[in-house]
Amino acid sequence: MPQLLTPLRIALVCLHTSPGAEPGSGDAGGMNVVVRHQAEALASAGHHVEILTRRSSPGSEIVQLSPGVTLRFLDAGPARPVPKGDHEGFIDAFRVQMDALGPYDVIHSHHWFSGMAALPLARRRGTPHVQSFHSIAAAASTPLSAGERPESPGRMAGEAWLAQESDALVAISEAEADTIVQRLGGSPERISIVLPGVDGILFRPTDVRAGSLSGPIDIRGYAVVAGRLQPLKGLDLAIEAIAAVPEQIRPELVIAGDASADYDGYIDELRALAARHGIERSVRFVGPQSRVDLALLLSGARVVLVPSHSETYGLVALEAAASGVPVVAAAAGGLREAVLDGDTGVVLDSRDPQVWAGALTQILSNPAFARRLSLAARERAEHLDWPRSADGLVTVYRSLVRPGGRRPSSSPSPSPSLLSA
Repeated sequence: MPQLLTPLRIALVCLHTSPGAEPGSGDAGGMNVVVRHQAEALASAGHHVEILTRRSSPGSEIVQLSPGVTLRFLDAGPARPVPKGDHEGFIDAFRVQMDALGPYDVIHSHHWFSGMAALPLARRRGTPHVQSFHSIAAAASTPLSAGERPESPGRMAGEAWLAQESDALVAISEAEADTIVQRLGGSPERISIVLPGVDGILFRPTDVRAGSLSGPIDIRGYAVVAGRLQPLKGLDLAIEAIAAVPEQIRPELVIAGDASADYDGYIDELRALAARHGIERSVRFVGPQSRVDLALLLSGARVVLVPSHSETYGLVALEAAASGVPVVAAAAGGLREAVLDGDTGVVLDSRDPQVWAGALTQILSNPAFARRLSLAARERAEHLDWPRSADGLVTVYRSLVRPGGRRPSSSPSPSPSLLSA
């Protein structure tokens, strides 16, 4: 008889943001969605999953997110939200709290803060360490298309160290894998690409056109931009593109999400931009949305815009596809893989608002074209689910865990100067 594989004890480390938080609020974004859904899929497959995050408010130390998935809040820094960049100062304290937990068969860190806390501990214990970045920093002197700006001084060196020293690296797209190799010096042999999934039951096509919005809905419908509100996401381009669409077919632009503490005042800048273009009454900010409300919002949209300067994948594009809604996306990073140009949506190399307006106009004024994109998008999304994504992770994890023990590590310990940078 074939030998049954033992369930794995898995730690998913998310130092700076909780996967229990609503995406679009504060620093909660696509990473939160990916970690939570992969955790739930791993647990459904029989594995034991703990998610470790920093306590950012007073409250419970342990939350059962779903059967088999435990969310633990660790004391590191003040029990309140802080700017993202401040979390570099909490790395050592978080590691001390982690040391009281486990044992684990594998530790999988998400974002560089988490990896800097977890990898030294994993080395000391002889536990395999897996790193996912979700975004990779680029110097302020480079274009925004190169990546997210480092929010604290140790990030760029820390990401390179993690890429070179972790036992395995999980990328969310070919584009991210290339960046890990070219910019961070990660070994291609240790990189696995595990695509995200989408809940095709929650995110699905419907005939609803009002979504979760309150107030009257113009017959021209609405377009959606969803995510954390920060310059990297290119929201200014979305507003300028909508403004350039002919008025007789111009949809309302609904912006779902919130600005984090690092970008206080950014929403006011976007409102002012809409006013300068004379469309302030056609741009609506609805704040962070629950998963249910976001699904309803997307299903009622005529088009979804993803104008980001840089994306490792672009989860909202996949959720829009599952909702049967055409996507107009920037040709940035993994968006080229999330959206198939001319098939499931339109991918644009240009950031000229007139070019974007032209693509939007084609979708809005040509129902047959829009329907063809919608059907192809939904069909593709049906092949991408969270159990498949979790299976990819398990393949990586099991390659690192020896039967009856842990894989020994030959990687050196980090330099004290790097860890305290």
